[in-house]
Amino acid sequence: MSSTYTANDVINAIASASALLSSRKEEINRLNVFPVPDGDTGTNMSLTIESVVSNLAKLRADAPVADIRRAITTGALMGARGNSGVITSQILRGLCEGIAQADGFTVQAVALAFDKAEEVAFQAVRKPVEGTILTVLRDSAEEAQRVAEEELPLDDALEAIVEAAYSSVQRTPDLLPVLKENGVVDAGGYGLAILFDSFVSSLLGKEGTAGAAFDALRVGQEPKVEIEHIQDWEDSEYRYCNEFLVDSDTLDREAALEFLSTMGDCELCVGDHPRFKVHVHSNHPDQVLAYFLQFGQLSEVYIHNMELQSAERNEKLAAEQAENPKPLGFVAVANGAGNVEILKSLGVDVVVSGGQTMNPSTKDILDAVERVHAEKVIILPNNKNIIMAAQSAAELADRPCGVVPTRSIPQAFAAMFVIDSDASLEENIEEMTAALDDVQTGEVTTAIKDSKDAHDNPVKEGDVIGIADGSIEAVADSVDKVVMQLLGWMKAEDADTLTLLAGKDYPDSSFDALVKEIEANYGDLEIDRHRGGQPLYPMILSLE
Repeated sequence: MSSTYTANDVINAIASASALLSSRKEEINRLNVFPVPDGDTGTNMSLTIESVVSNLAKLRADAPVADIRRAITTGALMGARGNSGVITSQILRGLCEGIAQADGFTVQAVALAFDKAEEVAFQAVRKPVEGTILTVLRDSAEEAQRVAEEELPLDDALEAIVEAAYSSVQRTPDLLPVLKENGVVDAGGYGLAILFDSFVSSLLGKEGTAGAAFDALRVGQEPKVEIEHIQDWEDSEYRYCNEFLVDSDTLDREAALEFLSTMGDCELCVGDHPRFKVHVHSNHPDQVLAYFLQFGQLSEVYIHNMELQSAERNEKLAAEQAENPKPLGFVAVANGAGNVEILKSLGVDVVVSGGQTMNPSTKDILDAVERVHAEKVIILPNNKNIIMAAQSAAELADRPCGVVPTRSIPQAFAAMFVIDSDASLEENIEEMTAALDDVQTGEVTTAIKDSKDAHDNPVKEGDVIGIADGSIEAVADSVDKVVMQLLGWMKAEDADTLTLLAGKDYPDSSFDALVKEIEANYGDLEIDRHRGGQPLYPMILSLE
């Protein structure tokens, strides 16, 4: 079945994705840990997409779909910067060529598009490396094929592909040792996941997770970067990054690639007659340019001295590390992109991925503390099973560190609201801990085995259960029924504010219906609703 998305919807989604990628480019840039900077990945990818948007803006309002595809591919090719930008341009080219083979914008069309994008992008790179943007593309293409075979609704399929992209990014350190050594994920792969996420979110009219994904992938705001690793340029064989456009009707792309391989590394020659994009690292830019001048005209010529670029980057990193730390920082444990985003907005510096059934270790929490650029740190474990690990991390930390024993995400919200920047570490811990007493927490999940509730009533495997402050106080066959039972048991009529955090798999339609039911029964209750995104628990709620 064809979708209802129009060509204009797609163009607007591309523009939105470009804007978000540009706003996140510095986060992506910080992930670049390789000895050869080759520009900055985030900057290069964002410039590439900005060129696409600029090209699309030149089209008339009723432009044919074929013209839109052509504007995307030519804009990406002409605006591509650096390795990451050129590869991104080929991904976009493949997506456009693949979608052109289909009838309408369907799940099957998306699968065709990703299949072609994988083919074109891998053809452009002579020596593909695992743990890079190409790995993320391949994993996304495999997910696109899976959802097409299962005939998922288009919106669900697109979201599944985004999730697969982020999961692939998370795996990149296991595939590329230099990433694991520096505690980061691949910059290009992360940028591609953000691009997919922001495009799909805009198309579906939803808030994307890209703003929180950086921390959700357990990468701190200030990933470890070994400055010494790139300080001595003698370790690098090539000095200049060369990239330019070639207008030619006679250029043999394969012969050109063979020549480029003799000039240096990271060689790319993409496009087709009459326009090609060339990229190579070489010590002889004069010879590179002379070769291609034989076949036509050159334009958009950029030659970067990577030695100078490396030195500038080192100076910038050193300056950042030398900045005075702030007086007080915060580490929290959470799962779900929405929960992470809320915690960050409240002032949490680093979020450790974890929660129920996913308890981080003492080392995980300690590593997070070390990533916080602050003189003192407060840890919010947000689960009773994590409190001891948090306390151990605080004792081992290389700076004054304390724990506010939060047992839930809502308690962390309440604690962050009472921070006093002028108070001491001990005073803040005391006030934040006191704030926990004003919060009642309820959690809704599914029973995984037969049991009994707090009143000795039977609970069957598969029942929906409601847990209030550690006690099973509600059992029913649906989330909404359990939530209403919990609200009654927790005396919601006496509270002022209800916070609702919808889980990853809880539908928006069900969420809307639940809120309406609560409003009908508790008219004076102020409801603060969010997409928490946590797994296993379709609803977490709190009363204050």
